[in-house]
Amino acid sequence: MAAMSRPFSILLVAGISLFAENMPPADQQKLAREIYKELVETNTSFTTGQTTPAAEAVARRLTAAGFPATDVQVLGASPKKMNVVVRYRGTGEKKPLLLLAHLDVVEALRADWSFDPFVLTEKDGYFYGRGVADDKAQAAIWVANLIQYKQEGFKPNRDLIVALTADEEGGGPFYGVQYLLKNRRDLIDAEFCLNEGGGGDMRGGRKILNAIQVSEKTGQSFRFEVKNPGGHSAMPVAENAIYRLAASLDKLSKYKFPIILNDTTRAYFAKLGDIEKEPLATDLKATGKGDLAAAERVAAQSARWNATLRTTCVATMLDGGHAQNALPQTAGALVNCRILPGQTAEEVHQRLRQVIADPQVTISTTSSFGGGPPSPMRDDVLKTAAQITELMWRGVPAVPIMVMGGTDGSYLRKAGIPTYGVTGIFTDSDDIRIHGRDERIGVKEFYEAQTFLYRLVKTLAQ
Repeated sequence: MAAMSRPFSILLVAGISLFAENMPPADQQKLAREIYKELVETNTSFTTGQTTPAAEAVARRLTAAGFPATDVQVLGASPKKMNVVVRYRGTGEKKPLLLLAHLDVVEALRADWSFDPFVLTEKDGYFYGRGVADDKAQAAIWVANLIQYKQEGFKPNRDLIVALTADEEGGGPFYGVQYLLKNRRDLIDAEFCLNEGGGGDMRGGRKILNAIQVSEKTGQSFRFEVKNPGGHSAMPVAENAIYRLAASLDKLSKYKFPIILNDTTRAYFAKLGDIEKEPLATDLKATGKGDLAAAERVAAQSARWNATLRTTCVATMLDGGHAQNALPQTAGALVNCRILPGQTAEEVHQRLRQVIADPQVTISTTSSFGGGPPSPMRDDVLKTAAQITELMWRGVPAVPIMVMGGTDGSYLRKAGIPTYGVTGIFTDSDDIRIHGRDERIGVKEFYEAQTFLYRLVKTLAQ
């Protein structure tokens, strides 16, 4: 383990004195599991569910644990889409630390799953259920650890704020983080925030790295559309809206945006070079130094690395025609892009026009989300996370990353609250089930993350 300064060592030892091993004490495991179960078994799906029952359940649990009712607030833009915000009071010597997670989940159909998605199922060393990974594990851990701090009588140098929010998965008018920033900034204003978006990477059961998210891509969707006069299908003509649209999508499928590296991705690939085996390690290290030829070879190795290195655009939805015996009058496709920091949606829009090069295919912008500046590389966050990672999982590095998806952190960064995606939850990189069928995380990994986040927050709060 790397040498630590004496003041940090004292704080770290103080922060983990009750968690001598990687697993929490039995009573704290029990508490976290109870909260986890309650959250998973509340249907908070973006379309068919509600976050309010989950927010109210968390509020009841916190007030029963002794938190003043004035410090636990359930509020939001819709009676069905409430958020819960709780403040754990410290000495006020430093600005607060915000601990964020979202309560809502993507839809899950029972017929698609091997288990009821809204029952927390434990089997063969895994927890199954919709949201067990995204994002109810972190939500349950924040609440359980906050109660633990209170039971200990811990007095931090800064307030700790836990905010569990609505509609992260779908946005829209009831989006929790946007509501709080616009209407109750005072409840969540903080020096910095810890959120989802990071996490541990495993391969074949071996822990590889613990990722700390410091930036993310911007999401922007475009509609490709072709219009024709139409006519009877018995008299086809050369000009066909569906064929022309298909030709444009074929061009898109063959196009690759240029590779662009930034401080975060260079550091990420350089660190991977210390982990992977040759000959890949050499290319990873060269990518970290800005070698674009090496970066192209790295991008070809995996979809994840490719998406880390370049902006991506992919067709995700199609529509066209109006009758089986009529020539199509309209054909359209939704193209979803994930744009690197430093590029704009307008730049991507113009590039798509150049790639398609067909004035009969209109390309218009639709929904957008995410973006914002990267968070600064704070020593207290990154070094503390690295040192606790080393204490718990010797030889596993903590690595700053840029994520390809989007999180609430983008809106906080835009509002001036630096946000770091850090969970300590390790998952197999070849078995990522977030948003998919039979979503799961390891039972051991859940409880280890409880310990990791307990130590991390307690140290950062002193």
